[in-house]
Amino acid sequence: MVSNLPKENIWDYPRPPAIEPVQGRLRVIYNETVLADTTSALRILETGHPPTYYIPPQDVKQKYLKRNTKSSFCEYKGLASYYDFYPPNNQPIVSSRIWSYGNPNGTHGKFSAIKDYYSFYVGPWDCYFNEEKVEAQPGDFYGGWKTKNIEGKANAGSGAWGL
Repeated sequence: MVSNLPKENIWDYPRPPAIEPVQGRLRVIYNETVLADTTSALRILETGHPPTYYIPPQDVKQKYLKRNTKSSFCEYKGLASYYDFYPPNNQPIVSSRIWSYGNPNGTHGKFSAIKDYYSFYVGPWDCYFNEEKVEAQPGDFYGGWKTKNIEGKANAGSGAWGL
């Protein structure tokens, strides 16, 4: 069953971004392995992007994750660290599709609530909001999750990895 969430236009989201609790269940599933399952997530809403979801560490199977050397910087949240996923059963390693902020201290202190929370790009695993399988935001930088209620053409973040 897909939730009947109210319509949201990504161009109505604020800048600087807003942070708020998620009213629903998020799951991340790789083949049959549940990587994350929570009803305690936070989301960040930023102009021109579908919401980016942050999952509390206790709701993520961290035994499959290993921090790597990749990082990126956000003026609002600070320095992000990236993780590789080591699937069970000797499946191929998935690199840098998960990130977190160990010390979110960008230009706005309001993002301290996501300290050590994990965020997942959509794919290669399936991501769900309630029972709806979400789509990835275009591009490979911002990591927004697009549900059926999200409207507006998203920024793809082309060239953003030059940071």
